[in-house]
Amino acid sequence: MRQLLATMPQVGRVEWIGVRPGRREPLKVLPSVNVSLEGLAGDRYRGKPGGPRMVTLIQQEHIATVASILKIKAIDPGLLRRNLVVSGINLQALKKRRIQIGLATLEVTGNCPPCSRMEENLGSGGYNAMRGHGGVTATVVLEGEIVCGDAIKCLGDSTES
Repeated sequence: MRQLLATMPQVGRVEWIGVRPGRREPLKVLPSVNVSLEGLAGDRYRGKPGGPRMVTLIQQEHIATVASILKIKAIDPGLLRRNLVVSGINLQALKKRRIQIGLATLEVTGNCPPCSRMEENLGSGGYNAMRGHGGVTATVVLEGEIVCGDAIKCLGDSTES
């Protein structure tokens, strides 16, 4: 089982980047973002080094699932309040692992459950539609720039580094 859990040949891709400048402010969509040990440039969570929620990630495939549950065609990623939308890799399989995205290295710290804003942003049932599809949180291990289109690859368990 350990070998199965350690096998992660898939390489994902960054599809969208957004930062939250302040509480209840709309996300600012970016083509790239500088990542420091303090967090993402321009994000409200910057300045809380080592915090488990420095970066939030969600799978594009899960956004499509939530849209299907809500019976709507598509969801603007900015409504979901996550920093990175990724595709092609299972974020849940990356918990407690280090990942490289562009020049930055992150450690996936846990789940990012939906907040009550999902009901406001997505309409009635938005919160429950997002349950189990909210993505993951991560902390910054190595600084660097992340650009839309960058590859995401697993570097291994956080205990291996």
